[in-house]
Amino acid sequence: MTNQENKTKYVILLGDGMPGKPVPELDNKTTLQAARTPNMDWIAKEGTTGMIQTIPAGFPPGSDVSQMNILGYRPQDYFTGRAPLEAASMGVKLEPNDVAFRCNLVTLHAAANGIFMRDYSGDHIPTEEAKELIEYLDKETGSEEFKFYPGVSYRHLLVWKNGVQGTKLTPPHDITGASIKDFLPQGDGAEPLTELISHSQMFLKNHPRTVKLQSEGKHPANSIWLWGQGKAPQMPKFSDRFGISGAMISAVDLMRGIGVYAGFEIIYVPGATGYFDTNYRGKADYALKALEEKDLVYVHVESPDEGGHIGDAEKKVKAIEDFDEKVIGPILKGIKKYDDYRILLLSDHATPVELMTHVDDPVPFAIYPNISGTAGSYSFDERISENPSVRFDHGEKLIEYFMDRQPVS
Repeated sequence: MTNQENKTKYVILLGDGMPGKPVPELDNKTTLQAARTPNMDWIAKEGTTGMIQTIPAGFPPGSDVSQMNILGYRPQDYFTGRAPLEAASMGVKLEPNDVAFRCNLVTLHAAANGIFMRDYSGDHIPTEEAKELIEYLDKETGSEEFKFYPGVSYRHLLVWKNGVQGTKLTPPHDITGASIKDFLPQGDGAEPLTELISHSQMFLKNHPRTVKLQSEGKHPANSIWLWGQGKAPQMPKFSDRFGISGAMISAVDLMRGIGVYAGFEIIYVPGATGYFDTNYRGKADYALKALEEKDLVYVHVESPDEGGHIGDAEKKVKAIEDFDEKVIGPILKGIKKYDDYRILLLSDHATPVELMTHVDDPVPFAIYPNISGTAGSYSFDERISENPSVRFDHGEKLIEYFMDRQPVS
């Protein structure tokens, strides 16, 4: 047996946005309760179950805040905005006075009573087609002051050199179906950002891709939407704080960016999309491979959150079931080669299908093996809140409990 096999191995399995609220079409069960999840349920039954408040008071209920908190980085100390984290994943270096913005490709719909947010994802535009549009916009509207960078699918980046950070901006997935009038940029820096949004609509309207898809009766990306701005954060490495090496597996730039700042190895899985068609089994295989060299592997699956954002209970249930069967199941089987290991199963926030956005409710978690000495739960879902073995109102404390380690700083 190798030295690595003698060391404790840690795996964090996170299904983004899995919890929610009762859905009438699911017999008033939540999507997490309705999904068939034998592997999650086994972890909950045999392990320690509890609840965690991932979103601190005063913070918006986003994955950026919650994921940093889960890894032990208090948002009050380290969070500066979502976009700088994504910039790190994309290899975009921010100067001290640069402000990064998440730049979604979205679909707007014009009606007699205004312009409405039809789709926050531009109909989940393929990455290669999105890259063409973002590069086109950078050529037509970019400058020494504003620079566009292509990302994955609808998720891209705008960097404002010596920019303004305090503009009031709204995530597009929070206003699906709503008029954009009251959600355009407001406050300091609003004017140039609103101009960029307006100019993008003018240029995308006549782009060949837009014209072609509209002729086919589809709803292509026809605007950008800016949000999640911030400057580069200053975060210590995870290994310096906890003495543990780590790897991050995710299809989304936000998670990869958090991993970059934490000092994790970023593992790219072929076919991982961050959507329902993602390569679930590939994530499991790459995670098990990474454990041969790393102490901790963080596996993030985005698809349940996407089901919540589009308000589709059936697709969200299927995404949760795929996560359970194709990611958790193989990892539970493969990790048995190690003498000592721990698994943390959780979500970062709830994304109820009827709301189609995040809420800041506490979320359930489960740790295997049982480290609390009290009985687990018969299933992994929101009902854990009725009798949790342990509860963390300060989310950054969970990682310490999971690993039984105190941070250096």
